[in-house]
Formats: sequence, C-alpha cells, structure tokens
Amino acid sequence: MLRTTTSPGFWCECWTERLGGQQPPALFGSFDAYSAVEANNWVATILRTISPALGTAASQEAWTRLHDDRIDTRRALLRREPWTVSVTHVSTRITWTVRPALFLPMAHRQRKQLPSCAYDFKPHRSHTTD
Repeated sequence: MLRTTTSPGFWCECWTERLGGQQPPALFGSFDAYSAVEANNWVATILRTISPALGTAASQEAWTRLHDDRIDTRRALLRREPWTVSVTHVSTRITWTVRPALFLPMAHRQRKQLPSCAYDFKPHRSHTTD
C-alpha cells in the first residue's frame, strides 16, 4: 500500500500590478518555505534588496514592514494564518502573499521503475512559418 506523508509549510508568491487596471496582476516569483521563519525571511530579504530603488514613501513603507510589523508577521505565520504585504512604487504595486500549505513528497526516479508511458513523451516541436 502506498503511504503518502505531507510536510507543513508555506507557499509564498510575489505579484506585480500596474495601477490603473489596464493589465491583470502578474506572478513575478514563488517560493516554498518549510517554516514560518523561512517564509518571513524570504519577504524580508526581498524588501531589503529592493528598498534602495524605491521612492521615498515606498522605501519608508518597506522599512516599516521590516522593523515595526515583523513581530506581528511572525506571530501570524506561527499561527499558520495567511499574510500579505504590499508596497506601491510610482505606478506599480508589489504584493507578497504567504499562505499555509501542505507539501507532498516528490517521487525519486532512481529507486522506482517509472511507468512505461513516462518514456513515450516526445517534446513538442515548434513550427515555423515563412
């Protein structure tokens, strides 16, 4: 019988959105964190990295989130509550979301024989038109 165990963690995403509503938000990046500390550090590292390039108000907002709101953020994540932070720079809003998740283990290809259909995959060739 196949036994599947899950690992608790957090799914983290970074979205960008042009203000004005002409384009939908776009996923910029994602990260799977296996602890509240790791999830919090992912957001904090990015905020520290980009804050020098932000305008004055956005940079101040980022540093407020990093220092003043850090304890509340950590508490929410330890309670496994979803958490979101946004920073607006000129006409772009950057939003980080952290949500509790359960991760499934990946199958190891070296130990088990793959099903025969796994070897039938043929990469799709792109067609060029002249």
